[in-house]
Amino acid sequence: MRIMPELPEVETTVAGLRSVLQDSVLTRVEPRRADLRWPIPVDLRQRMTGARVTGLSRRAKYGLIETDRGDMMIFHLGMSGRWRIDPPEIGAHDHLLIETGSGHLLSLNDPRRFGSIDLVRSDAWAAYSPFTRMGPEPLGPDFGVAMLAAALKGKGTSIKAALLDQRIVAGLGNIYVCEALNMAGIAPTRAAGKISRPRLTLLVEAIREVLTAAIVAGGSTLRDYARPDGELGYFSKQWRVYGREGQPCLCGGTVQRRVDGGRSTFFCPKCQK
Repeated sequence: MRIMPELPEVETTVAGLRSVLQDSVLTRVEPRRADLRWPIPVDLRQRMTGARVTGLSRRAKYGLIETDRGDMMIFHLGMSGRWRIDPPEIGAHDHLLIETGSGHLLSLNDPRRFGSIDLVRSDAWAAYSPFTRMGPEPLGPDFGVAMLAAALKGKGTSIKAALLDQRIVAGLGNIYVCEALNMAGIAPTRAAGKISRPRLTLLVEAIREVLTAAIVAGGSTLRDYARPDGELGYFSKQWRVYGREGQPCLCGGTVQRRVDGGRSTFFCPKCQK
């Protein structure tokens, strides 16, 4: 099963980076190849070396590192990317190295190279191409029942496909959509535009609850994902349906799996209607 880091994993990553990068001066910024999923900015080394990190944050599944020079480095972990803090050795898949004035070494490790690194001006980050098409953050104040009902109105696509559409809500991925739909008792195949307001209320609450619990647990333990400090996330131990085909659901039913658009969907036909 191939799984990519989702919102909770990126949130956990940013928190880990903040612990060593916030207010630190970057004394060395060394790209070790010219590209990942697409080219690494050729002036990354020049613009980031010597800069002080003034803030770290997240937008959807992207991490944002802001500096006192007015630049912001935007990274995406792709399918297998992760940051390592003070790794014992540097390997072939460590594609970006960053050293700080306090003596820390960070490496962006990405065996499959589906991640990305971009550099934009801090005052124009909202105009970064992927962000201009995104909906609100699911844990932010702009995400709610009224907003979701309006976005789903008239849509004949499945509710699962709609929630994975980053134009509707930003950052939701396969694991946490499956989990939230199960918690809300909604079948993943149900037409998005035909879900009642009371059930959407349950869904919004489930999305927030699942994501919050996953962040507290440090994300899920994926095949390639680990927190920057090397520890694994433990939310997978709390999965209700994801990866549990043939196992019992909390309602007493049996978790099933179907494949939609090349992605596995885990659900319980007994309690999800």
